Amino acid sequence: MTRTIGIYVFDDVEVLDFAGPYEVFTCATRVAAKLAPGSAAPFRVRTIGQRSAMLRARAGLSVFPEADFGNAGPLDVLIVPGGVVAAEQDKQEVIRWIAATAPACELVASVCTGAFLLAQAGLLDGHEVTTHWEDIADLRAAFPRLTVAGERRWIDNGRIVTSGGISAGMDMSLHLVERLAGRELAARTALQMEYDWNEA
Repeated sequence: MTRTIGIYVFDDVEVLDFAGPYEVFTCATRVAAKLAPGSAAPFRVRTIGQRSAMLRARAGLSVFPEADFGNAGPLDVLIVPGGVVAAEQDKQEVIRWIAATAPACELVASVCTGAFLLAQAGLLDGHEVTTHWEDIADLRAAFPRLTVAGERRWIDNGRIVTSGGISAGMDMSLHLVERLAGRELAARTALQMEYDWNEA
């Protein structure tokens, strides 16, 4: 079974917040092809923007999303990265898309301040969640119905998974590879990436 991983990208998205998970899932697919030649790819990854137009990630990196809200198609996993998200929180079209897309997904995950967008979409109420250490207090204040935990790389609530910032999103993504495709593939992917996987 090939699962489609959709990663939302937007102006001022933190580069490693989206590129880290992108690399984990695409690398896992390459590794899987070596482990089981001829088998179906475990993952297909696509970046999704609000519109099909060039955007600027944090620090100015140009990013052109592969798909937009109108043609993203069905997703098995939705990943919402962080960065500077205040403008995204104010975009009703964005929040509606996240809220409408999530129920059909097997898993929904956030990296860093992407948790603010999931919370704005009403997906985190009643859950224990985390975000970048610098934004813990703001997330608690903005969404008092959440239990926001610090000093956690990622928190798995079943269908909803949240992580801390930047490199923590890679740890979480390897955890998702393990959940979806097995321990061996996740460990081999971390080895292929020469990445010291923090599993806690």
